[in-house]
Amino acid sequence: MSGVVAGPDGALRCPWALSTEDYVAYHDKEWGRPVHGDDALYERLSLEAFQSGLSWITILRRREGFRAAFAGFRVAEVAAFTEDDEKRLLADAGIIRNRAKIAATVANAKVLADWPPGELDTLIWSHAPDPATRPAPKELGDVPAVTDESTALSKALKKRGLRFVGPTTAYALMQACGLVDDHLAGCVARRS
Repeated sequence: MSGVVAGPDGALRCPWALSTEDYVAYHDKEWGRPVHGDDALYERLSLEAFQSGLSWITILRRREGFRAAFAGFRVAEVAAFTEDDEKRLLADAGIIRNRAKIAATVANAKVLADWPPGELDTLIWSHAPDPATRPAPKELGDVPAVTDESTALSKALKKRGLRFVGPTTAYALMQACGLVDDHLAGCVARRS
């Protein structure tokens, strides 16, 4: 099945959302909903980077652990992390203990701390495509992994010094934060 599927409640959803209750809640209440604010977008960007090479459910189920470990993803606080904090994070079983991803998350906060308030929000949202140019995908195969916009966003973030922000990660961020609506046609959570 690659189109919408009826869930236990009879509502039509994207098929990936029905494998666990965690996914149903995330799909229905968060994924594809607009996210604004530098700290909120930094969190999503960081979690998408940690997800690289893993399933999203692995990250979703550890999200509270990530929030605790990374000071609620408040940019100013993570920017003040030291090497000792990075060692603490490497020992924290509540998160994914990947040295490169931890270092990138801290380094990204240090970069973002020097940006004026709202600049990350403005930069990310400036890459949102016109929704009128994007028909609703009918099946999972219609959903891209990378777009021209995500490639441009990735380049813009890298140019400004951010790490672990490739085009695929940038597109996953765009999906998660509502820059694009990739809920399938007929899905109960689709906005348009």
